[in-house]
Amino acid sequence: MCTLEKRGSIFILTLTGLDEHRLNPPLLDSIQSALHRVRSESSSSSTALITTAHGKFFSNGYDLAWAKAAGTNPRLKLMASKLRSLVADLMSLPVPTIAAVTGHASAAGCILALSHDYVLMRKDRGFLYMSEMDIGLPIPAWFVAVIRSKIGSPAARRDVLLRAAKVTAVTAEGMGVVEAVDGGAEETVAAAVRLGEELVGRRWDGHVYAQIRMAVFADLVSAVRFDEEKDSDADKVASRL
Repeated sequence: MCTLEKRGSIFILTLTGLDEHRLNPPLLDSIQSALHRVRSESSSSSTALITTAHGKFFSNGYDLAWAKAAGTNPRLKLMASKLRSLVADLMSLPVPTIAAVTGHASAAGCILALSHDYVLMRKDRGFLYMSEMDIGLPIPAWFVAVIRSKIGSPAARRDVLLRAAKVTAVTAEGMGVVEAVDGGAEETVAAAVRLGEELVGRRWDGHVYAQIRMAVFADLVSAVRFDEEKDSDADKVASRL
């Protein structure tokens, strides 16, 4: 599950425990509940959100083992729907958002990290990894929209999506995707807090911030809002499990 604490003007959402933080419905619901609290408590003051995780993984993606356990397709569609809703909430959240990536972020976990405004990543461990090519699963169109909106170089997008590159912090910083942080998990979160405090200090109007974000990433917002029940992405993925 996750916890949400407030340090001064900064909310810190932490995926707790030492597991892989697989994005199953209980975890997705827990994260979204935390986002709702951030939204409700940020209306009267300037705040920022940091998302981080305990252990070796930021998130290792969807809980495919849970999806396989019974029926596959309905469960996969449920996870996809909940993640799309969560990312839509992140895109409309009236505060700056920062992912402090202290471990591996794979597949849907990578998408979750990249859906933040800023991504800080420790240099000494972890990678961003779109694993679908390696495990033989199609990539949903809205995942590609996230990658396209956050990774500017066509060559970098090719390596991430078509070569399933495991992208370290140093390489991702060279792509303009993350800010690499010297040190480990504590230093990465501390750097995220400093960035959050800097952003909070600007005292921007949160609703204006969210409106501009959604305008900048209009194609991504549109893709996330698309009704997956009307396309075949989830069916294609489920047929491969």
